[in-house]
Amino acid sequence: MRSFDRELQRRGAAERTRRAYGVDLAQLALWCSANELEPDAVDYPVLRRYAAQLAGRGAGPRTVARKLAAISSFYKSMVELGEMRANPADLLPAPKQRLPRTLKAEDVAALLNRIPTTTPLEMRDRVLFELAYACGLRAEELVDLDLESIDFDAETVRVKGKGGKTRIVSAGEPALRSVTRYLERARPALASTDDERALLLSKSGRRLSTSDVRRRLKVWARHASQQGAVHPHPMRHSLATHLPEGGADLRAIQELLGHSSGSTTQVYTRIESARLRAAYARSHPRA
Repeated sequence: MRSFDRELQRRGAAERTRRAYGVDLAQLALWCSANELEPDAVDYPVLRRYAAQLAGRGAGPRTVARKLAAISSFYKSMVELGEMRANPADLLPAPKQRLPRTLKAEDVAALLNRIPTTTPLEMRDRVLFELAYACGLRAEELVDLDLESIDFDAETVRVKGKGGKTRIVSAGEPALRSVTRYLERARPALASTDDERALLLSKSGRRLSTSDVRRRLKVWARHASQQGAVHPHPMRHSLATHLPEGGADLRAIQELLGHSSGSTTQVYTRIESARLRAAYARSHPRA
């Protein structure tokens, strides 16, 4: 496990990711000890039993999928490091997961338009959520944006994603207009020093935290009367479903969202297919 953690560090994995993987692997190790299984006795049937035990104890599909992903990544690293000949988790089927929650385009517009721009904090919040939707950014990516991240001439944003990977994404005119207004009228009022390079500042002039982002979105979602909890990921998921509706291909969406694997992006084709099936069932005379 120490070797695996060093490997995760080498790949640039976030500390929170490394900690979560460590917890997941420790739980597997404890289960193996309780069942008197030595490390080299862990094979595909054993891992199938472990996955079934997780589900039997009430773990949801997303939780089981995350734990199995951690286990698979661990064994893959062990093979690469020469500690094992094969990955026993290679053939583990991922449990079926619920499709990500998304908002309709008109609901996103209502949410954004309900954020006023009369005070510095309101202008900052408008920028937060315009960028979250325009660029499909995670909360961590939003708070990591610096002043230099915005290229107004190219109409792009430079994003530092998972594992320290950088990508350049397009930003629409409404989002860039909000950024310009914020930089001219709001950020100078929030900044406490000239050295702070963070684009988005708290009321005390420091870089925002991810919990700040989620809390502010929850506040404005209530103002817009959206149903259920809203945070940056549904904004990101919503963008990814609206793009194929407008004709974007999966490769373009994968690059925009910073997915390392196309299989991650393919979930949005399932969302679109589900929508089309529902429309077919409602409207086709012989459905």
